[in-house]
Amino acid sequence: MLEVLVLAIALSMDAFAVAIGLGSKEKQHIASLAIKAAIYFGVFQGLMPLIGYLGGKGALSVIDGYAHWVAFLLLLLIGVKMIYESISERIEDDFKHITNRVMFMLAIATSIDAMAAGFSLTLSNQNPFVACALIAIVTFGFSWLGVFIGHKSGTWLENKAECVGGVVLILLAFKILLI
Repeated sequence: MLEVLVLAIALSMDAFAVAIGLGSKEKQHIASLAIKAAIYFGVFQGLMPLIGYLGGKGALSVIDGYAHWVAFLLLLLIGVKMIYESISERIEDDFKHITNRVMFMLAIATSIDAMAAGFSLTLSNQNPFVACALIAIVTFGFSWLGVFIGHKSGTWLENKAECVGGVVLILLAFKILLI
């Protein structure tokens, strides 16, 4: 379960970084923005790995001999992508108003990686529903906290959180090769 917790924390860093950016932009209604971000990001980060897991289960019979390599490559690519995004322009900077539509788009954008990472759950002995619930809960908490951190301190922590998440995913990728 520790490995799933580490995965949950790493995956939530993308949503955490976006939540910090959102919080830094919002001057009023911080509490409602924090709840909205936590719900959107938590739900999507919890559902997407389940979709990845179910797709991975279907593909596992076809790629059974190479499943560890596929999971390794997916986590490695996601980690590298997160590190790259930590040094590039922020997507939430393009939005003037934080509407439900914007939150929906941001939730999808931050959770696509979680869908690919869900494939790695096919290689573990963890209950995928419990793992996805844990990912959702961790992301909920980090997203909620991220809005308040961004509101109080600005965006200085935003890219660092995403970079750390990327590094952790890369380390998890190499751990899969050792199994």
